[in-house]
Amino acid sequence: MAGMRRLELAEALQLGPGWRHACHALLYAPDPGLLFGRIPLRYAVLMQMRFDGRLGFPGGFVDLRDGSLEAGLNRELGEELGEATASFRVERVDYRSSHAGSRPRVVAHFYAKCLTLEQLTAVEMGAPRARDHGLEVLGLVRVPLYTLRDGVGGLPAFLENTFIGNAREQLLEALQNLGLLEPGSFARLKFSARP
Repeated sequence: MAGMRRLELAEALQLGPGWRHACHALLYAPDPGLLFGRIPLRYAVLMQMRFDGRLGFPGGFVDLRDGSLEAGLNRELGEELGEATASFRVERVDYRSSHAGSRPRVVAHFYAKCLTLEQLTAVEMGAPRARDHGLEVLGLVRVPLYTLRDGVGGLPAFLENTFIGNAREQLLEALQNLGLLEPGSFARLKFSARP
């Protein structure tokens, strides 16, 4: 991840007071649906359109008043996604990675939480009533986890959007490591490299 250095969580938590911590979560759920009655959806994966026009994951900056990274992340999820987040909690077991950048001095902690499809749908339906909707968050979007016959439509086209920070790389890493794509499809993806 360009300009970012991967850290172990313990190392990230020991950084000095000049560092800020941001936590974000990929929320996903198994989805048995079929697009056009023939293309398996496999999983529903949520991202959000941010205030700056970039795609990212829900979450934000946390601080010592939150008590823990996860408590701060759950607070942020409630603010950005609304009351439906009360039906689940992101915990340390959902932690995936930490990356630090030198400018600004921010550590980005990334989590992935598997929900039921009912929980994820409730988040989508309730998000427009969340405190930060229309302000920090302009809307939610599901990531298309398929590639259409043309080899471009679906996930390859989605990856051509503009993402905040290392959100694109976090998405790709999570899709691969969590096995959310059809076996072998990650290797077949056609998308341009990002700087």
